[in-house]
Amino acid sequence: QVELVESGGGLVEPGGSLRLSCVASGRIYRMNNMAWYRQAPGKQRELVASITPGGNTKYVDSVKGRFTISRHNGLNAVYLEMDSLKPEETAVYYCNARVDSEMWAPTIDYWGQGTQVTVSS
Repeated sequence: QVELVESGGGLVEPGGSLRLSCVASGRIYRMNNMAWYRQAPGKQRELVASITPGGNTKYVDSVKGRFTISRHNGLNAVYLEMDSLKPEETAVYYCNARVDSEMWAPTIDYWGQGTQVTVSS
């Protein structure tokens, strides 16, 4: 079993910045892609950014140039630096990790509990 623990959410004014962190622990043989998703009230969960073990990144168009995803492979951690935040980005942000618990085990998706980000003046 793998647990993801997120931190760093909170209230920020429009144009402000926040840094989210997520650390995975448990039975981890190989950590594959890691990602951040968000879900606003009444909307579907959407992929915000993802990162491969080698550091290749992808972003949803709306955050390109403002958000930066990074990871620390030794710590099984992923981060999301969010700049120039907008009110419409108020949402619960979720960490996602694709994990192989053993050499021959299937890859399983794990999720954090979510951290609230509120952008408001």
